[in-house]
Amino acid sequence: MPTFTREEIEHLGDLARIALTDEETARLQGELNVIAESINKVQEVAGDDVPPTANPVPLEAYLRPDEAVTPLTQEEALAGAPRSEAGMFVAPRILGEE
Repeated sequence: MPTFTREEIEHLGDLARIALTDEETARLQGELNVIAESINKVQEVAGDDVPPTANPVPLEAYLRPDEAVTPLTQEEALAGAPRSEAGMFVAPRILGEE
């Protein structure tokens, strides 16, 4: 049963560039050890006869039918624009300003 030591938690904090207080280190140590114990319990139950799965409930993609539709014309697309010029949307410049 792997348990996370205080030094390992501090090392993880250093890797993540997170300054951890003593209380946070102790709390994270407990939480990570509970997670590791839970993983071990699942691994004990899952034998060779249990296929790996990402989700216990089968998921299906519900997609709408792919039907061709007429797209907006350029005039229709620009109709709601606050500003347009030469058939294009005009927006404030945000890049390249000093």
